[in-house]
Amino acid sequence: MNSKIYTKTGDQGETSLLGGRRVPKYHLKIEAYGTADELNAFIGVLRDQDISSHHKQVLLKIQEQVFTAESLLARDEGSENFELPQLNESDIALLEQEIDTMSHYLPPLSNFILPGGHQAISYAHVCRVICRRAERIIIKLDEESPVDEFIIRYFNRLSDYFFMLARRIAFDLNIADTPWKPRG
Repeated sequence: MNSKIYTKTGDQGETSLLGGRRVPKYHLKIEAYGTADELNAFIGVLRDQDISSHHKQVLLKIQEQVFTAESLLARDEGSENFELPQLNESDIALLEQEIDTMSHYLPPLSNFILPGGHQAISYAHVCRVICRRAERIIIKLDEESPVDEFIIRYFNRLSDYFFMLARRIAFDLNIADTPWKPRG
């Protein structure tokens, strides 16, 4: 059976939420889960880098959790009969555990650092900033359509994770942080 990837139902600038309601493709829910999806794609790029197998395994778990968040963000009235996976405290605890473990090995920061130094480090920072953008959009969405508190907390902690992962990758590669030196 050959199913086509295109449906032509979005040719007029609308798409369906989970539940069936048609909304413009710029709708805040679409923006929220679309940005989370963009993040997920970049997490895949980061996972494809030459980093430790442990980090790759954690990133795969994170991709699954971000995809869960995407499905929950797409949920709308009429989707009550869809059984969707949920984010929970253990997902946030995993991020916090990873952050704490990485922090243990890293020197404390005394100033802001600039992204870069190696492709894998840069991709971790790209993930961080896309995650922050997703978080801002999700918080805005929550003002008009309540979002599960775990999603908001998860994206907040996830951006912290990517910052620490960038620093840990630099440490593993013996690449010094590049401090930001403001003009005086």
